Amino acid sequence: MTERPDGVLLPAEWDGGQGALLAWPRTGGGWRGTLAEARSDLEALASALLAVADVLLLVPDEESGSRLTDRLGRDGRGGLRTAQVPYDDIWMRDTAPLAVRRGDGPALLDFRFNGWGDKYPADDDDRLSRSLAEQGLFNGIPFQRVETVLEGGNVESDGAGTLLVRSRCLLDPRRNPDLTAREGWEALLAATLGARRVLWLERGALPGDDTDGHIDTLARFAARDVLVYQDGSGDDLASELRAFRDPHGQPYTLLPLPLPEPLRGEDGEPLPANYCNFVLAPGRVLVPAYGVREDSEARRRLAEVFVGREALSVPARGLVHQYGSLHCATMTYSRGVLSVTGGRRS
Repeated sequence: MTERPDGVLLPAEWDGGQGALLAWPRTGGGWRGTLAEARSDLEALASALLAVADVLLLVPDEESGSRLTDRLGRDGRGGLRTAQVPYDDIWMRDTAPLAVRRGDGPALLDFRFNGWGDKYPADDDDRLSRSLAEQGLFNGIPFQRVETVLEGGNVESDGAGTLLVRSRCLLDPRRNPDLTAREGWEALLAATLGARRVLWLERGALPGDDTDGHIDTLARFAARDVLVYQDGSGDDLASELRAFRDPHGQPYTLLPLPLPEPLRGEDGEPLPANYCNFVLAPGRVLVPAYGVREDSEARRRLAEVFVGREALSVPARGLVHQYGSLHCATMTYSRGVLSVTGGRRS
């Protein structure tokens, strides 16, 4: 495939996480009867991150920002800043810019966003990155618009030039009608994210998923030679992962995560609850908890693979009513990317 430009690389998520971007679930955001529970989950997530990281929390109005600052501003060691920026949904993993390392420092890439293939309104979400940059919330980090739809939840990096993606989502013509071939995508991923290798995952699906199979619900790197995956996601996902090889030609060590018991929404629709949607923060792995018996086993397994990190369950049952979980709601960055200076600090 096309060689990456010198010095460009999408870091692994374990190499950073000192800053996190979140958004508050807003009235009118499609939550219906689950808004209060979603807000409770988001607040718990923010609190868990603030114990070890800085948090930039987007809010719809000044009153919400003031109230959340009062409640969260003394949590942990991290700094908290709230900002009013228009947004459609809270899923920052897909709408916020991706941070790459370019030369000696970070750079931000603002890929287009079109509501997961024009499924939902997305004008404010597509403008989100530019709105944040215009408010100076990225500390003057170099910023580039890329006129291709790419969602951060469908890109997983080992930090050494290997990317794991879900082909069904990436090749979807509703996202990019002129970019539906693997060769074209591999060239783009090399040029923008520094990919030397792309592992294309074909199998696996969760009932109720509306992203066309984002990789962060199915399989994630836990180390450069270790993959964790969501057991029970169908289509013999494990056999496909067993066929993948690391850059040295060796099979990956695979760790299955339990499948939560089935959850359903207000209208009886299946919800895509999973444990691959964990978040890495300094010294911690934040594990989705859905109030089911599998929660403790998922936390135990992730504690085993992320040795030296505290595995902490964070409630996500309210969030999954809008088809996302902890990782979907969080975009993490290395230190200094987010501007929290001037926010109220602990």
